[in-house]
Amino acid sequence: MFLQTLYFLLKTICIMSILGNLIWFLLGGCLLGLGYMLIGIIFCITIVGLPFGYQLIKIGILAMFPFGQAPQFPPMPMGCISLVFNIIWILFGGIELALAHLILGLFFCITVIGIPFGMQHFKLAKLALMPFSQDIH
Repeated sequence: MFLQTLYFLLKTICIMSILGNLIWFLLGGCLLGLGYMLIGIIFCITIVGLPFGYQLIKIGILAMFPFGQAPQFPPMPMGCISLVFNIIWILFGGIELALAHLILGLFFCITVIGIPFGMQHFKLAKLALMPFSQDIH
């Protein structure tokens, strides 16, 4: 029974995602994710900053373990509140965060070994630009 369960887990969980997440976490993903989460917790202190803090924590989780996950817009169009919050987000720092991840992704893509890590930064740039109404799958 144990071997069947172990085989099922190894079959369903992609080994390369685990390895990529481990390397990413040890070589900087931990600090990046903790930075996003710390700022998110600071934003969550006020009621006005609560939705923005939640989005920063969501980005922090993806920044720690990006392999095997992807931000996606739901099939329904975004609502009015999400649209307004995304506009506020873009005006007050979303563009800078997305550009930082885009530039880091370009630097990582210079070498063949860095391409998977560059792709993860492009994923983070997509989420950092418009985090409201995006789910992580």
